Amino acid sequence: MQLTHRPRRLRYSPAIRRLVQETVLSVNDLIYPMFVMEGEGEPVPIPSMPGCFRYALDRLLVEIKTIAELGIPGIALFPVIPEHKKDDQGSESFNPDGLVQRTVKAIKSLVPDILIFTDVALDPFTTHGHDGLVDAQGRILNDETVDVLVKMAVSQAQAGTDFVAPSDMMDGRVGAIRAALDAAGYTEVGILAYSAKYASAYYGPFRDALDSAPKFGDKKTYQMNPANSREALKEIELDIQEGADIVMVKPALAYMDVIYQVKMHTDVPVAAYNVSGEYAMVKAAAQNGWIDEKKIVLETLTAMKRAGADVILTYHAVDAARWLSDN
Repeated sequence: MQLTHRPRRLRYSPAIRRLVQETVLSVNDLIYPMFVMEGEGEPVPIPSMPGCFRYALDRLLVEIKTIAELGIPGIALFPVIPEHKKDDQGSESFNPDGLVQRTVKAIKSLVPDILIFTDVALDPFTTHGHDGLVDAQGRILNDETVDVLVKMAVSQAQAGTDFVAPSDMMDGRVGAIRAALDAAGYTEVGILAYSAKYASAYYGPFRDALDSAPKFGDKKTYQMNPANSREALKEIELDIQEGADIVMVKPALAYMDVIYQVKMHTDVPVAAYNVSGEYAMVKAAAQNGWIDEKKIVLETLTAMKRAGADVILTYHAVDAARWLSDN
């Protein structure tokens, strides 16, 4: 055959493939979500998320050291709040001596250079399990919720967090949080906004981990319709206008097209959340011997980066960091 163009020439050897590789996944791209609980003792396994645990603070700090040694830049922190500390207002969320606030202070005392991203949403703290305050008719109250989220974000900044991460999807919360942080002198604290967060079925194992599933209804009046992508660009633009430093698409795996569109339409860093249901499916298939877990995970994370994610929150982060180091 007389062919001028033979694309296989650039796949001929490992060295050539490395030379022309367009997307490179690095440990620097990863953030590790972690669950912290009150008390002491051994970590509690999360059955629907094999390999993930609820950690008491003392054991969490041991894990933090390992994470830092692996070169993972930061963690996303999620609290397991005891039932007796929950109320319908989520008031424990801004307690200066609350679980999140104490955990942030302890981590920064031990490993000051690791980045901490703290969740700003009320569902772990409310008796009803919704991300916002609820009126007598069961409606989620937007502006009243934002007032509580602002208190929550400022209390996390006071504790020493690097980024507050509003995941609630209330309108206007990024601007209100930015104004409050600046007024309180926390101009250096960033905002990672869950800007395009979909009302997804992929969150089930996460809600098991936090025992935070809504006690009634669903979250479709504030989280986005999975059928929509143009709406994501609107949400992203509003959050950037209000002061978001990083914007996020969540989930990631079934929303690669949205990640790509967001990347093409903005010049701020884009994060993707490789969520619990995505993680659980890979783990289940791997445990049954149906897939090669290492290859699947690295391929999936690389695909998320190829789609446009600058930052990937993933429960695979520790394994991926070790595998990337081996490579």
